[in-house]
Amino acid sequence: MTGGVMYQPEILSDETFTLAECPNWDAANNRLYWTDILNCKLHALDVATGLRKTWTFDSELGCFGLTDQGRIIVALRKDILFLDPKTDARAPLCRIEDGINSRTNDGKIGPDGAFWVGTMDDNPEKMPVASLYRITADGKIEEKATGFKISNGIAWSGDGAKMYHSDSRGPWVNRWDFDVATGNISNCTRYLDLDDRLGRPDGGAVDAEGCYWSAGVSAGNLNRFAPDGTLLKSIPMPMPNPTMPCFGGPDMKTLYVTSHQEGYSPEKRAEFPHAGKLVKLRVEVPGVPVTKFRENSERRAYPR
Repeated sequence: MTGGVMYQPEILSDETFTLAECPNWDAANNRLYWTDILNCKLHALDVATGLRKTWTFDSELGCFGLTDQGRIIVALRKDILFLDPKTDARAPLCRIEDGINSRTNDGKIGPDGAFWVGTMDDNPEKMPVASLYRITADGKIEEKATGFKISNGIAWSGDGAKMYHSDSRGPWVNRWDFDVATGNISNCTRYLDLDDRLGRPDGGAVDAEGCYWSAGVSAGNLNRFAPDGTLLKSIPMPMPNPTMPCFGGPDMKTLYVTSHQEGYSPEKRAEFPHAGKLVKLRVEVPGVPVTKFRENSERRAYPR
């Protein structure tokens, strides 16, 4: 077959990152974006030419998404802002004021056109105080669910009717009924209970058959689950801590997966030289494209 051997991870480049996360595929520009959270950087790679670009911010960059106006909506530690990748212009939108020691973590643009942003307890003991927020272009922040240690794994089914969300320290994945018109969520049910054998659930993505792909961050696996929760495939990654998959490429059959080396000793980095790198692998079923954030002309910035 063309396009590489199925399910065989390949190292995308020799670059390593401390906590690479949140890969996003920009189909219009054949470009892959990702964040290195703790180093406060957003990275981009033109997969055809190999050209790289990096933007630096003044706090951790937990997650981001593409907008329908060619910008990028970025979630820093507490602040949400827009970045124009062509000019580097930045414009604040709003700020998450939760009053606790938290930072943004996994997030994604929903089929409702809103930015769904999760947070995590930034204390070592990781208490269940984090939340999942829905953010719209008028700067409104709505807390949709709370009581998590590390909000993670958000993804939607192809028809937008189901939303997946995990707590990677739960460790579990829940599934909600989702209303695309309003962004309302309801009827939360437990989809998966996981452990360190398959890996605690980090970032997630959904394919065209409705299967949920989860980065098993504590077991070095990328796991594919059927809609009923059955494990269909567990693919060993060339590093211990994969963090998030995203689908890309012209046919949406390339999976890009980020990883981390946070807290690694020099000895562990030497033992696992691919930790913190990005990988790609070809799959049989295309992924569900991620929606773009819906901007409007009535954007409201928070007071500075």
